[in-house]
Amino acid sequence: MSEPRLIDISRVISETTAVWPGDTTFSRRAVMAMKAGCSCDVNTFTLSAHTGTHADAPRHFLEGGLDSAATSLAPYIGRCLVVQTHDPRMVRAEDLAGIDISAEERILFRTPRPLRDDEWRDDFAFLSVEAARRLAEGGARLVGLDTPSVDPMTSKTLDAHKLLAASGVAILESLNLEPVAPGRYELIALPLRIAGADASPVRAILRTLP
Repeated sequence: MSEPRLIDISRVISETTAVWPGDTTFSRRAVMAMKAGCSCDVNTFTLSAHTGTHADAPRHFLEGGLDSAATSLAPYIGRCLVVQTHDPRMVRAEDLAGIDISAEERILFRTPRPLRDDEWRDDFAFLSVEAARRLAEGGARLVGLDTPSVDPMTSKTLDAHKLLAASGVAILESLNLEPVAPGRYELIALPLRIAGADASPVRAILRTLP
């Protein structure tokens, strides 16, 4: 029996990390520096809550919704299924054919056109309303994509977000699933406990199962 292996599925956060057009880009400023004679290095970061791999909190799209600090951690840790999709435009309900959603609980979608950390495309793959509804009604606890949003860039109603949230389904976005083969893993992707936050960057990892 092989030892479990960790696979980092987080995007690298740096000054070149792509963000939603108009959102805050990442920056880092040295407050203290050893090379300047200080006893240690201390940095200050400025970034959007949606920078890189992140967990959306219900507050992001529902007025009065829970913030990141109040969100349950249970959906973000546990057994998951990585699914390869085939339509470069969207995740379709057909991608869930033959999957017992309530048994899998956490489903991550590996789409055909993954983005680089420094790349933005307006036509990224999103979750179709039919797929979101099937996941919500099927008993999913968490859904993740390797693109910036479960809804298309042009959406003003955020239908997939709201369908999932109505059934308590947690959302992970901008995963890096390129190094991952489809199959079953253990997911660990905990959001930070930030009061009032509408989302939180996460360090998402998969652990192979023995």
